[in-house]
Amino acid sequence: MTTKPDLSNAYALQGADDCLRLYAGWADSYDSDWAVSMDYRLPAEVAAALMRMGTPDGAVLDVGAGTGLMAAALRGLGFQGPVDAVDLSTEMLAVARQKGLYRALIQADITRPLPVATRYAAIASSGTFTHGHVGPEALPPLLDATLPGASVALSVNAGVWESLGFAAALDALGPRIRDLQVDEVAIYGDGARQADPAHAGDRALIVRFHAT
Repeated sequence: MTTKPDLSNAYALQGADDCLRLYAGWADSYDSDWAVSMDYRLPAEVAAALMRMGTPDGAVLDVGAGTGLMAAALRGLGFQGPVDAVDLSTEMLAVARQKGLYRALIQADITRPLPVATRYAAIASSGTFTHGHVGPEALPPLLDATLPGASVALSVNAGVWESLGFAAALDALGPRIRDLQVDEVAIYGDGARQADPAHAGDRALIVRFHAT
């Protein structure tokens, strides 16, 4: 598996080891090169979706936090409470640490029970539920880390919504969630047409619900 840092190879990842290798080589240039050139809008879309549910009354867990783009968007919208980051890649978290956005940074596989000592008033995730990354198997462990009534906003790449069975997985959560809403958004802005025409039109579904 090549570790060239581009979107096509990110979508082709096959397991945690591939993820670790790719993002180890991508972390330093992820923000300044890729996110800028692609006009990456999804973190801001997820942050706005979470805030539309009401300002979280407690700590937020940023799932698949990467370099902290979604947390930066949350801060830009006025959220001043604690935010914790969880990500598989220590290199991406090291970049996030430099921004001073987080109370804690947690290196973990989110498809397994999370090694956290607190429960969260909100969970947000941008860009993690996508090709070659994480599927709906992570939803139950994330819910286990929430407080009753917690707000959850997460993006799912539209290309994996059906193939990975997200609708069925959400339905299977049954009484664990309420107020489910799904909205479709563009992942990238106009800049992506020149930077990566093959993926410039990619879409995501932002899933919002409350934990019970």
